[in-house]
Amino acid sequence: MQAFLKGTSISTKPPLTKDRGVAATAGSSGENKKAKPVPWVEKYRPKCVDEVAFQEEVVAVLKKSLEGADLPNLLFYGPPGTGKTSTILAAARELFGHELFRLRVLELNASDERGIQVVREKVKNFAQLTVSGSRSDGKPCPPFKIVILDEADSMTSAAQAALRRTMEKESKTTRFCLICNYVSRIIEPLTSRCSKFRFKPLSDKIQQQRLLDIADKEHVKISNEGLSCLVQVSEGDLRKAITFLQSATRLTGGKEVTDKVITDIAGVIPVETVDGIFAACQSGSFDKLEAVVKDLIDEGHAATQLVNQLHDVVVENDALSDKQKSIITEKLADVDKCLADGADEHLQLISLCATVMQQLTQNC
Repeated sequence: MQAFLKGTSISTKPPLTKDRGVAATAGSSGENKKAKPVPWVEKYRPKCVDEVAFQEEVVAVLKKSLEGADLPNLLFYGPPGTGKTSTILAAARELFGHELFRLRVLELNASDERGIQVVREKVKNFAQLTVSGSRSDGKPCPPFKIVILDEADSMTSAAQAALRRTMEKESKTTRFCLICNYVSRIIEPLTSRCSKFRFKPLSDKIQQQRLLDIADKEHVKISNEGLSCLVQVSEGDLRKAITFLQSATRLTGGKEVTDKVITDIAGVIPVETVDGIFAACQSGSFDKLEAVVKDLIDEGHAATQLVNQLHDVVVENDALSDKQKSIITEKLADVDKCLADGADEHLQLISLCATVMQQLTQNC
């Protein structure tokens, strides 16, 4: 019975002709050549140190190390989307080449487990490994490894304290690069062991150049108003700007990207809505104020977004005295803290707008 089944299975299988084999090979190679869709943030991430924008001091230090100088322990800090992680990854790729990159670089992110146990085991074990091997292209390879601790400000104090001894003990074979948004959350003994570099928010001009370059490569039409709006809502965060540009392109489906599309995608509250809140506060009617706040929340706008936009409007408002501005901005800070702690949005906005109304109507 087995022989019979085997026989039928063999006979029913169609013979592989030469032409068909060639066609199959051609088809598979065509599929391999087809580019995989990649988020633009990753696609246009700097591949080398020279491509890093607007961070001259860091680039100068890393270029020296690429030319053969020793690399110190590094501490990169600054706002998100300014190129901290991209810079060290680009430098590591240039230092070690594609082959040795995985062997010589250990990258740990906040999404990884990074308690004191991981520092004692994973980081310590990697740091103790001896370096060996040379680059296939013949370029000189530095005699050390790099440990990148991204978002280091979210590490516990105990885990940071455990790093101190490892950084000193393994200094012959390992360099550490700590990356964080807030340098104040890194313990003093660690900061004193590193060369600190502050990453500045990218200037509007640099952002516009990068975004226009990406738009040109991706064949995206974007109006001047749309580009200005994109730079404004991203607040110096190039990663956010590129993500918004890609989202807007998908939404418009090949049509021109305008400032209205960017405003919708970024979740920015329209200027008319913010003006309407101010008008309700100036009217002195609490019923009008409550109705406007209710409409704002029903439309799905975030309370934190209103706090940020209201701050800019209040600071730039010449009709308000310095005392009125200080009282309103202090209230904005209180509301922002309460929202971060999980307070009810409706109550916090009512409280905020009541303070604004009180300040606007006291001179009437």
